[in-house]
Amino acid sequence: MPTHHLPDHPHPDHLRHQARRLQREVRAGRPDAVARVEERLPGGAPTDPGEFRLHQAQLVIARDHGFPSWPRLVRYLRTVAAHRWDSATPAHGPVEEFCRLACLTYSGADGPERWARAREMRAADPDLTSGSISAAAAAADHAEVTRLLRDDPSLAARRGTSQAWGPLFTLAYSRLDPEVPEERVLGIAEALLEAGADPHEGYLWDGGPSVFTVLTGVLGEGEQGPRRQPRHPHSIALARMLLEAGADPVDHQTLYNRQFLADDDHLELLLAYGLGSGDRPGPWRERMNDVHHDRETALRIQLRWAIEHRFPGRVRLLGAHGVDVLSPFEDGRTPLAIAEMYGGPEVISALHGAGAEHPDRTGATPGPSADALIAAAFRADRTAVGDLARNDPGLVQVLRERGANLLPWAASAEGRSETVRLLVGLGLDVDARGRSDVPVDGGWREIGWGRTEGEHRGHTALHVAAHRGDLELVQALLELGADPDVLDTDHHATALGWAEHAAADGQGRSAVIDVLGPLTGVG
Repeated sequence: MPTHHLPDHPHPDHLRHQARRLQREVRAGRPDAVARVEERLPGGAPTDPGEFRLHQAQLVIARDHGFPSWPRLVRYLRTVAAHRWDSATPAHGPVEEFCRLACLTYSGADGPERWARAREMRAADPDLTSGSISAAAAAADHAEVTRLLRDDPSLAARRGTSQAWGPLFTLAYSRLDPEVPEERVLGIAEALLEAGADPHEGYLWDGGPSVFTVLTGVLGEGEQGPRRQPRHPHSIALARMLLEAGADPVDHQTLYNRQFLADDDHLELLLAYGLGSGDRPGPWRERMNDVHHDRETALRIQLRWAIEHRFPGRVRLLGAHGVDVLSPFEDGRTPLAIAEMYGGPEVISALHGAGAEHPDRTGATPGPSADALIAAAFRADRTAVGDLARNDPGLVQVLRERGANLLPWAASAEGRSETVRLLVGLGLDVDARGRSDVPVDGGWREIGWGRTEGEHRGHTALHVAAHRGDLELVQALLELGADPDVLDTDHHATALGWAEHAAADGQGRSAVIDVLGPLTGVG
């Protein structure tokens, strides 16, 4: 497991300097440097520190960052340099500004307001997209794209914006016109592909390991939700054309972006084109194989998310395509054990239908004994919670130690007021901060979601309930003693601030704001 993270703008020279420094420290006999080498270097540190070579130091640096060798690390850095997408790069001129506004950028600025500004720009200057194939593709101007390709077919593969996006990319990421005719979009895509556009085109967002491909843009969505980051109006038809042209169905960023909602049309399509078999590798798998999960792990991550978020249809779909429903995840819990804690009866039934069995019949290691207490609380089974707590008070202590930030997760779904009451009644801090997208035991630790070790941070259950507009849960939390003035650690905002942010995004929340407003900032 890597112990160091690459900087925002990684360069081989920076890491070479680290290797030389490590070499000097080992030769000087520094205990921490020698211990680091002992852990990473085959055969351990040399008996004579003076014999510690630079290539050995480079291997240690590579392994610190999760790479098996120095050459593989350098190759990855060259990939970053060649395919970096800097989200903050300014646009140069009105044509680039139009492309930037018309397309998803996967920044905090995405949303209908930007697409409206792009439409206003084009209305004010009807010739804005003339002569620019990237802008014409973003505007779905079939006639202009066809004219430009007729004069110069090489334009199909030319990257023409400050982000170095090609026209197929701007076509895929454009959200300019939600009513754009399908035949126009597909006609442009077909013309570009026939002229040599790359169906694998993709970029590393801000130089990180997240690859945003043409397919990613077509299938859309993400952390900001379908209002601000919608799928393309003709996502399935356009994605199918890209897949027919050779696009790799193992698209990690698409899997992540689309996991948040229960709709599975993207997953059905990707599985139909080889996601389940992995027999159609594209160039990005070779470029990123040291930093991305393999296909099987990626699908298991999808399975866990579906279980925890009660998406039985996705569980059935994954099971039908052979995803492993038996083996424990990295935290030792099997899919069925997690379902018994959080998934609900429909998910449990879907797992049984896919061949999952109870851990004691598979030989898998059962989860911690406090799992039964958590499961009872999430079933809102007050009797079972009381019986378990009375029969084994140690379970309650384990829950308090390991489940301290389960409350934000409990607040993330409708109908969990009783679960929250039970957890607080068992001694969990009603103002505990944590994550609300996944249940985490004992802090943010690595268990397959990119979680990292660290202190309890994030937001409270009240933040989550306020943002969702769950008035019943907001009132329950206040009755349980939740402090409306507690700030989250990411935005440094109160629960009222979260509700107001949701309201500004057109999501209502007036009832919650009316309740929290008089209580916030008065104590």
